Amino acid sequence: MDRRGESPPREADVERVVYLSVFEADRAVNVPHFAVKHGAERMLEQMGFGATILRPTYFIDNEHRIKDVILDHGVYPMPIGDKGLAMVDTRDIAEVAAIELLRRDRAPGKLPIETINLVGPDTLTGADAAAIWSDVLGRPIVYGGDDPSGFEQSMARFLPKWTAYEMRLMAERYVSDGMVPRPGDVERLTAMLGRPLHSYRAFVADLVAQSAKD
Repeated sequence: MDRRGESPPREADVERVVYLSVFEADRAVNVPHFAVKHGAERMLEQMGFGATILRPTYFIDNEHRIKDVILDHGVYPMPIGDKGLAMVDTRDIAEVAAIELLRRDRAPGKLPIETINLVGPDTLTGADAAAIWSDVLGRPIVYGGDDPSGFEQSMARFLPKWTAYEMRLMAERYVSDGMVPRPGDVERLTAMLGRPLHSYRAFVADLVAQSAKD
């Protein structure tokens, strides 16, 4: 029993798990958020759970938090570098998670552990993202540049310092390595969903349209 009086998953006979981790959690263990996710992945494997581990990249939906900076100041502020991020829409994440939960629930027995990279259809640099905003808005949007330290200082103005520091570490990872899909990732997800993945451009267009109504 845990401190709330509930049984841990192992004692409760939980056999089917879908766990939301993060893209390449095992390679960025200097980032606390990634390290925690990697630890959970290792626990699931070592304890013998039948699990699907979902590893999403940067959420497209994060752009909700920076849209005012983009719209008001004409700058795309996230330091995501020039390696590229295959940003993923949370609607695609949710649908893949549901598919995996149902697949494991309907299986006649325990399925082996499996990892799925959750990515978007396009791998975009900071300059690419700014160009898409420029096209959608019909006015210039510039990329703020690859400066995780400056980004940390900006975030620390309205977030706890530890949160701003962790965001800096994540941004440093974006700049140094990006989040680039492995061969077959996009095709695998498209086949699972039976439709194209949500694109960054379509998300931005919807966000701009909604902002115009508000």
